Amino acid sequence: MQIGMIGLGRMGANMVQRLLRAGHRCVVYDINPEAVAALVEAGAVGAASMEDFVARLEKPRAAWLMLPAAITGQNVEKLAGLMEKGDTIIDGGNSYYRDAVDLAAKLQPAGLNFVDVGTSGGVWGLERGYCLMIGGPQEAVRRLDPVFATLAPGAEKGAKAPPDAGTAPFGYLHCGPSGAGHFVKMVHNGIEYGVMAAYAEGLNILKAANAGAVRREADAETTPLAEPQYYRFDIDLPAVTEVWRHGSVIGSWLLDLTAQALKDDPVLAGFSGHVSDSGEGRWTLKAAVDTGVPAPVLASALFDRFSSRGEAEFADKLLSAMRYAFGGHLEKPKAG
Repeated sequence: MQIGMIGLGRMGANMVQRLLRAGHRCVVYDINPEAVAALVEAGAVGAASMEDFVARLEKPRAAWLMLPAAITGQNVEKLAGLMEKGDTIIDGGNSYYRDAVDLAAKLQPAGLNFVDVGTSGGVWGLERGYCLMIGGPQEAVRRLDPVFATLAPGAEKGAKAPPDAGTAPFGYLHCGPSGAGHFVKMVHNGIEYGVMAAYAEGLNILKAANAGAVRREADAETTPLAEPQYYRFDIDLPAVTEVWRHGSVIGSWLLDLTAQALKDDPVLAGFSGHVSDSGEGRWTLKAAVDTGVPAPVLASALFDRFSSRGEAEFADKLLSAMRYAFGGHLEKPKAG
């Protein structure tokens, strides 16, 4: 099948490579000519502009965008102005699901299909495949099935899906109308925040398990460690994460990656601890508030990311100021 791809970054380029390997024909465009040239060498057809890109697509056209959410909407509208009735625009980035709903409604009078595909797999997707959460018109999604089936991981080796299981066991699912795919991916990423925070907090407790063997200051500003004899363990974090990978109930691919990161750099000296959030966690919490669904774990994980970037610094200073104001408590310098 022929498919066009706009946006040839870490995800888009690897997706094109996976499609080419399976025999699909790909037309590619990016504002970076070098990214286009690299995929032309791999067998794709390169385009020099969006107009050239559309002209090289066979009708009914299918154009997939892998762009940052901030510029997806404007590019969808520009692309839509060049396409015709029956063509399909696919957004595979981490866009807000409400934008997908609105874009689909805007394109519908022109007879254009809008398909939103929440795509999970990161830089490993080229080899592992991508989990795809799809929203859009039934017929358009059905026509794109060969592309989805190629990008998805496929059935696990030796596994047989029940006859009525649909495509989910193969790693892709039509979740509903336009917007549903991004909604499911949004919540997926909100959960991801919580799982990552749980691993990080638990491993941090293990890191502190030798607190009883460390000399602690004894003064009015320091809470003493009760029963230090119970905190004299030097835990090998790389080894613990490795053993958890084998038969543990908390085993996961995310744990696999964590174990490798600690093996490569046990003290994580290469990281500052400033953790970004790209929007999905915030959108998940807004949906939780709008629908009245409690989500304290996901909220805590999101707010922790804000703190990691120094957004709690002023509040922390106010706490110190209040303690000094009412009790004359002086700040202690940070350890280390």
